[in-house]
Amino acid sequence: MGEGAFSDPLGLFKSIYSTALLIFSVTVVIALIVDEQTSLSQDTHPALAFILLWVALLWLCLVEGGQASMVGLPPIDRELYKDTHRITYRICEHGHRGDNLDRYLMGRQFMVLALVFVINLSGAPVEDANVFNLPRVLSNAFLKSGLAMILMTCMIGQLNTQINASHCMLDFINNWANWFTVKVAMAIEASGLLHASYLIQIIVANLAGKPIESNEEPRNSWQNVLFWGRVLMSCVILIFAFFATIAALFEGKTTMWDGVPEAVALILFFVLMSIVGMLEGMQIAFYAVAKLADEERNSSVWASKTCELLFRGEGHNLPGFMVGRQLCVVSCFFVIARVTSMDVEEGESNVLGVSDGVQEFFNTGLLGALITTIVASIAWQLVASAFPIAFLSTPVTYLLLRICLLLEATGICNGAWVLAAIHKHVAGFQRDEVYVGTADERAAMHHADKATHKSDLGHLAGCAFPANHDLPYGSHHSATSTMDRRTKITKNIAELQEQIDAALTADEKQRYEAALRKEGDALRQVNIELLGTDTTDIDDLRDEEEEA
Repeated sequence: MGEGAFSDPLGLFKSIYSTALLIFSVTVVIALIVDEQTSLSQDTHPALAFILLWVALLWLCLVEGGQASMVGLPPIDRELYKDTHRITYRICEHGHRGDNLDRYLMGRQFMVLALVFVINLSGAPVEDANVFNLPRVLSNAFLKSGLAMILMTCMIGQLNTQINASHCMLDFINNWANWFTVKVAMAIEASGLLHASYLIQIIVANLAGKPIESNEEPRNSWQNVLFWGRVLMSCVILIFAFFATIAALFEGKTTMWDGVPEAVALILFFVLMSIVGMLEGMQIAFYAVAKLADEERNSSVWASKTCELLFRGEGHNLPGFMVGRQLCVVSCFFVIARVTSMDVEEGESNVLGVSDGVQEFFNTGLLGALITTIVASIAWQLVASAFPIAFLSTPVTYLLLRICLLLEATGICNGAWVLAAIHKHVAGFQRDEVYVGTADERAAMHHADKATHKSDLGHLAGCAFPANHDLPYGSHHSATSTMDRRTKITKNIAELQEQIDAALTADEKQRYEAALRKEGDALRQVNIELLGTDTTDIDDLRDEEEEA
């Protein structure tokens, strides 16, 4: 992955064919909407379906990329980017206060499911849909199976922004659209809709026999009343959502494919939620065990086999799993959306005898999104945060890891790297090291990274590495030497000098000059480590770099 998507012939081929598949998928989905062969375009107007599809996809980009930034930035001292990234600073100043990061991640999880359900409603084909007179084989592959929607959602709505945000965290969320997205996620959590998750969190912590670390003072009496009141409300809503969805399944009033028996649809619903739960929990468990010693990771046969495969070589299988996992999860989401989204034909009675207005709300699929968010996502992540080794000690985990790595190896989602490269160039994203240096450089400038929690138990932030992470690479991987760090710094200085010369505005020039000063400070510290003295200034190094 990464540069390998373009640097070798096989990677280039995968990128080309994946991009071609993406273009074909987008064309097919748009044609379906124009021909009124999707649910929303049939019931309303193709223009509305088209607009909602792209609004949901682009918003999903912000939600998925924003997670990488919000989880990755807490260790970094905000004073380092206060002047260069003012909106990012404003987002993090609130989003990382107390336990707000967990609140954001909980609300964000529901946003992902809700947006995927909207995308499904807007662009998924109706029964027997066909465009361009596609042969039956292609029609079944891209339309009936939902592959076109899956590829479109994965590559456009998720992976491309995750790729950029994982290395350009500061630049990615430095805009008001991401500020608004974080606020919406926090508002969803504050509504209490997902508070049943906190009950699961408390139960899991008690089973683990460990406390949940908090960055806030204990709740007072009034806060406890408000908290437990929302927990009760959320549990009631969740139970009702289950009851209504199962009733609709048995009455055949969902968008499930024709010919699938109601009992099979119900079994499929729970099986798919279990698979999604395993995949959601696996990413938490994988990141958790990455921080453990080898003896702990090898405490069982299956845990040992899973970790050996996951961290083989230089650890490339971990990001490979994340790509394959995304493809699996989105595929399951779309099938769950079909199983749970209600569709009551004209003249039929409403589910549970509710009014027409309530039935219209049911038809949006939000009940299914709520169930999947709490039961198939958050609950499994919380369990994995408490028992990561137990989570890995099953053959199911190893099998799913193999499947995800196989899907990633096909290169079917390599088009996301093409989109990410285009997006990065157009937006002018820079790696975070340009602005705040590496973890070692920040420590040298007396701005060392800080820990957020000693334990990930009960926290959703364990689904990604923070800015100062280390992967447990294989035995052939060697640490970057001090001289290598110096070479990298001098290269950064040369690039920054060029960017200063090419800057179009005073504000842009000021940002690059601030980054240049940080690189200069880091360089002086490296020189001290190497020589014991500081003998080189920035202009000399620029000349040295150009000669090299």
